[in-house]
Amino acid sequence: MHTYQRLKTTFEFMEIMHLNASSTEETLALKTDSNKSPQLPIKKLEAKLLPGEIVVNEANFVKKCISTESCQDDLWGKLVCTNFKVSFITHNSLPRQKFQCTHRLLGEHDIPLACVEQVVTVNEVKGKQKILGSNQKLKFNPTELILYCKDFRIIRFRFDEAGPESVKKVCLAIAHYSHPADPQLLFGFEYVGKRYHGSTGETVNGVDPGGGLQTPLFDCSSDWDREIKRTGASEWRVCTINQGYFISPSLPEFFVVPVSLADQDLKQYACCFYSQRIPLWCWNHSSGSALVRMSNISDPLQQRKVEQRISSAIIKSHPLRSDVFKSDLDKNLPNIQDIQAALLKLRQICVIEPFEESEEKWLSSLESSRWMEYVRTFLRHAVDVVYMLESRHVSVILLEKEDRDLSCVISCLVQLMCDPHCRSLHGFQGLIQKEWVMAGHRFLDRCNHLKKSDKEESPLFLLFLDCVWQLWNQYPAAFEFTEVYLTVLGDSMWVPVFSTFLFNCPRQRAEHSRDFASSKSIHLGQDQALRFPPVWDWSQQFSLKDQTLFNNPLYVGKIATCVQNGTVKTFTHRRSKKNYSSTLRGVPSALRNGSLGPNDTLSRRNSLILRLRSDLSQVREQQETPSERFIRDWFSRPIDLQGLLLPQLLPSHLSVWKLYFLRWVPEAQIPQGGPITAFHKLSVLTDEIEMLQNQLRQYKGAGCTPNNQHMEHSKMYFKVTLTPHQSPAPPEYLSSSFPFSPVGNLCRPGITGTPLSKFLSGAKIWLSTETLANETI
Repeated sequence: MHTYQRLKTTFEFMEIMHLNASSTEETLALKTDSNKSPQLPIKKLEAKLLPGEIVVNEANFVKKCISTESCQDDLWGKLVCTNFKVSFITHNSLPRQKFQCTHRLLGEHDIPLACVEQVVTVNEVKGKQKILGSNQKLKFNPTELILYCKDFRIIRFRFDEAGPESVKKVCLAIAHYSHPADPQLLFGFEYVGKRYHGSTGETVNGVDPGGGLQTPLFDCSSDWDREIKRTGASEWRVCTINQGYFISPSLPEFFVVPVSLADQDLKQYACCFYSQRIPLWCWNHSSGSALVRMSNISDPLQQRKVEQRISSAIIKSHPLRSDVFKSDLDKNLPNIQDIQAALLKLRQICVIEPFEESEEKWLSSLESSRWMEYVRTFLRHAVDVVYMLESRHVSVILLEKEDRDLSCVISCLVQLMCDPHCRSLHGFQGLIQKEWVMAGHRFLDRCNHLKKSDKEESPLFLLFLDCVWQLWNQYPAAFEFTEVYLTVLGDSMWVPVFSTFLFNCPRQRAEHSRDFASSKSIHLGQDQALRFPPVWDWSQQFSLKDQTLFNNPLYVGKIATCVQNGTVKTFTHRRSKKNYSSTLRGVPSALRNGSLGPNDTLSRRNSLILRLRSDLSQVREQQETPSERFIRDWFSRPIDLQGLLLPQLLPSHLSVWKLYFLRWVPEAQIPQGGPITAFHKLSVLTDEIEMLQNQLRQYKGAGCTPNNQHMEHSKMYFKVTLTPHQSPAPPEYLSSSFPFSPVGNLCRPGITGTPLSKFLSGAKIWLSTETLANETI
């Protein structure tokens, strides 16, 4: 029997069972011809729901398109809209899909509503299309639904056999629930309220904050104390004047200030700063230089006095009483609207327009998006700040109007380049927690979770992750984590159940949590607010097996410091420290650390080498600035992967982050190729070394893990086989998109009968949410 006919019979049976109000979970045995196999059981199609999740609307007999045009590989099933996700349930499996990480919150065909950028409905017969928003009407019966996602996916469904009324309802439901009107309508509140809090106030299924070296959340004074001691910032102290958010609504309750500044002075100066944001300490260099971030002074009459008082306190905190350098980020870096426009253009190039990486037009379009230019600009500015801290030994103040956007990126990049602790997994997560979450980055607005204002939306955190990936790509052995980890971290912004990416500041989380708990009669008990899990509890999303994809087999660990009970203790990684000689040499000074002069041009990418060769003699004769000399000297020495790291910033040194931006593009996928092949071999080699070390300890009589248990507890995803003299072959499912698959996740519609005909002709679907209703194709 044909797949669709079999499925339709199943749905008809399910509808009868529903009308009879039967709760049985029996399966249906289809009637078959005498020449065919008898009675094939088919299970009911039901969405898997999380605590607090409910089904809003659904449509049967829906087809999910796998390729551009309809084909036999398309999947039949049920399309469901819940208050958390868009879910497609089917019994069919994707063609050529032999591997995928199992997400504990999302199924194989699920899309979080927060990830949906635009909902486009199409009627081919009438030649109409419409971009749906919240509380809108739909005057035609859709034959097709296209979901444009923030993670660069394009998902396409067809309704050739579905009931028109149910199709309308599910499309309108997706549009409505992907545009929540209030933060408390985000699914995270229902999820946390049901899963973590019982009716009598007890905490259920809570996250255990203890055990091992956990990621600090910097929501208590002890976490800040440990960071002060770790960095040796003896002239700085934890300030508690903002407890209860009494001074500033966007600052954390605890932060670090100079010892010489009294609480009374800070309270007096707070009203002079934008949003009462007192200057925040970020980090201390081993020389005593401090990295500080500060908002603008809103009172011009008090500006000079307050600036001198703050600068004087920072100078006193330096053992050499060195001066303070002020870096104005608003003047030197692109604004949030420029960054948003660059991402929209990049997304248009990567997933809307035809992909041909070898074509010069595609590369020119990529350059014209300015995304890579902005990545290079942020990295270059961070290097300039590193020069002041590392070479000039002066403290640096990062100035920004609100101190909640650009300073988050620069402060983190500076610490990543200078401090190897921040390149460990827990150190990196603590860095984001400190400089983004607790410092009050507007994740709710910048991610546009409420779809309220496109002007407030900006992918600053994604830009930061791209900058980190550029560093990782140049020095992979210096980072404990992998690019899979960075990609998954970027995707986690669109799973709105974690406190990390859900709010604009800690106070907003506390207020909305209390209000929601009160409206739902949730007894919080001793908790002051709902206990949202941080994204750093990766067991919420992935199994221990899948989490091993985060572990970098190349990582060269060093002695890591930790503060316990007020004393500094050391924990040594198993791998010994090694020094690697760099094959990378200095950047010519005339290129100004990765940027050409205003009168310089590069007509073609391939002309770069010839240009460098012809100008090399002249370059050396030109006078270097102190910053350029510092950079050149650093590149002339062997690189210590556990010391200072500086990126190479010529355009040829920076690459497109393909695993994130091109993972859904089938044309960009390389079967059995890409960096994953090297990752596979290195993982197997690392696992084999650990197994041999374990056998050696067993031979010496020391405590060890049996080989069969070693396989279970290995830190590597790809493991060595226990069969002697047998090297495991790379799995067939490996590709350059691993562990993601473009199959069924990027489906460009045909030119005729869809909005794509207009988009490719110049209409910017990513740039506007204006309605295209009543227009003909």
